[in-house]
Amino acid sequence: MIHILQFETRKGRSALLLLLAIPFCILANSAEPEGNPKLLGGETTVLAAHSGAFSMNPANMSSRRKGDFLIGNDFFEDPWVIAPATTDIRDGLGPVFNVSACQSCHFNDGRGHAPDGPEDDAKSLLIRLSRPAISAMEREMVAQPQVASLADPVYGGQLQDRAIPGVNAEARISVSYWERQMQFADGYTVTLRKPNWSLLNPGYGDLHEQTTLSIRVAPPVIGLGLLESIPDSSIEALADPEDKDGDGISGRVNRVWDVEKQRTVAGRFGWKAGQPTVKQQTAGAFNGDMGLTTSLFDKDHCTDAQTACRTAPNGNGPTGVEVQDEILEFVAFYARNLAVPARRDMDDPVARQGELLFKEAGCQSCHAGPFKTAKFGKDRIELSEQVIYPYTDMLLHDMGEALADIKQDQRPASATEQVEFDATAREWRTPPLWGIGLSKVVNSQATFLHDGRARTIMEAVLWHEGEAQASRDKVLTFNATERDALLAFLNSL
Repeated sequence: MIHILQFETRKGRSALLLLLAIPFCILANSAEPEGNPKLLGGETTVLAAHSGAFSMNPANMSSRRKGDFLIGNDFFEDPWVIAPATTDIRDGLGPVFNVSACQSCHFNDGRGHAPDGPEDDAKSLLIRLSRPAISAMEREMVAQPQVASLADPVYGGQLQDRAIPGVNAEARISVSYWERQMQFADGYTVTLRKPNWSLLNPGYGDLHEQTTLSIRVAPPVIGLGLLESIPDSSIEALADPEDKDGDGISGRVNRVWDVEKQRTVAGRFGWKAGQPTVKQQTAGAFNGDMGLTTSLFDKDHCTDAQTACRTAPNGNGPTGVEVQDEILEFVAFYARNLAVPARRDMDDPVARQGELLFKEAGCQSCHAGPFKTAKFGKDRIELSEQVIYPYTDMLLHDMGEALADIKQDQRPASATEQVEFDATAREWRTPPLWGIGLSKVVNSQATFLHDGRARTIMEAVLWHEGEAQASRDKVLTFNATERDALLAFLNSL
């Protein structure tokens, strides 16, 4: 059997690769779709293992549609500028913001990293701000379906650590670490680092005393359209909020507000599954990270306490927003169609042993799949009816106190405190594992987990607690050969 994969290289040249005699896998569970586990993204998969591996269009994308992909790439990479400017297409940055371009956080379309220490800038992370409802009025407010959480009254729902001239940045994000040793059954130790976050030079006074900090490093952008295309029913079938099967895993769907549909739907994107679609996730990033308005989010993030921010010039063009709908669609199209690289080393016996150990430890309970995407028309033809292997169930899981969102004094927030729609301080959406083995190839500074505390994949595994603690404890029984095998499997993805 011969499969032809066509893709666009980073420089725009078309390339053809042949996959010879790759057998399609018939899975043991007849309820699961048939697919090829090498092609993690189905027919969209590209064969790449270099620094540009996360920046390719789907292998099955037509030449006509590649033009839209490249236009979206331009707007994703190029920085926005302060208004007023000679152009009204790319102005309006700020007044307070985190970055000036999407690529600044998602370097080479990959994952970001935490600062190395107190003097290092927070270049590819953000801090969400929320607080628990205290009064009856606040409880009534947060009960509204379109409200994700109560924001800090002075700093809003996201901390912006940069600003345009004449406006104060909200604070400087700083981190230091203390070390913790984790020991395997055979005596081998791994050094973990626990972050201590500080907000220096606050521009507008103190945060509310009850404000919770949710630190989030930029995740990789690959495969978003495929994740968006998984039917709701497939995700909901994996949910077990009451843990009725008694396996200790109780994944939940986050119910979030869809701005375009004006109703509550299943959340899919972001570390807490707080956004429902790639387009809304893109518009949210334009707004929160760059201070740019769109038709979905048409207000700047200036609070009443930030007078200079509220009176600064904006870049509103003829449509009344800074990012025109056409540009938003191009960027969303690009993000939706970034392809997933193929799995590597599938015939390596060490990696194959690692896959068995991965399942033996129960990791597949949350890092699940495969899935079959929904059927689409010409507008999303590449994503239609693909068998994919993302290694995620798209659900929220309680990951324990050690990974919980924090209060300003570094204490973990309450396990029941809701910080983003239904997601609590200790809950995180299972991140997809496809592409994880190429993370440091794409960005040598890449770090792991929601706040980037883990420098290696093994460190990330060892921070798992809560619903994942039984799996973590099983991994701690692995000897050197088994540890190497587990990492060989994960690095093959």
